[in-house]
Amino acid sequence: MFDFLEDYDLLGAFWTTVQLALLSAVGSLIWGTLLAGMRVGPVPLMRGFGTAYVNIVRNIPLTVIILFTSLGLYQTLNVSLGADGVVETLNFRLSVLGLIAYTSAFVCEALRSGINTVPVGQAEAARAIGLSFGQVLRLVVLPQAFRASVGPLTNVLIALTKNTTVAAAIGVAEAATLMKKMIENEAQLLLISAVIALGFVILTLPTGLILGWVGKKVAVKR
Repeated sequence: MFDFLEDYDLLGAFWTTVQLALLSAVGSLIWGTLLAGMRVGPVPLMRGFGTAYVNIVRNIPLTVIILFTSLGLYQTLNVSLGADGVVETLNFRLSVLGLIAYTSAFVCEALRSGINTVPVGQAEAARAIGLSFGQVLRLVVLPQAFRASVGPLTNVLIALTKNTTVAAAIGVAEAATLMKKMIENEAQLLLISAVIALGFVILTLPTGLILGWVGKKVAVKR
């Protein structure tokens, strides 16, 4: 029944999916944390930028953002991200960039919800002993905010893993691209769909269970 799978690199396609998800997750966490800091910061210009970025980007379809990285950044502005002449590498890096730009908006909001759980008195006490805003955020607020945000961040990571399929729009050889190729060449539509769907369940279900357990362990007791 599954003999036709021998003609396709299924594991390789899902490995590309995993790489897309992991690299985008790291980048989104870094940029999303910076955005969250801007949104709660004391500088009006930075607050305005963070608010505008989040409200605009999370309301743009991811497909549009991914296509912009290819058609806008590369073809129009000649931004190659150090991958000149290597189409597969270029498309992969552009997809990671697009996924980071999109997902970081949701990371920011997840972290901001965690920041709001930290008692205001703790930040005030930290400022009273002479800590700067950056020190208060880094040493007092964010450690507690991350612990409170494990659940929401887990949902963002699962959504990101599924959103990697949009990279197929610019030809990245991940699971959705392979599925399209298999459907074009094989007659077993339902079986192919079931195999790809099972692959994503295997990726996302353990992630949700493990991080859900971690979230309960590290949750701040109020």
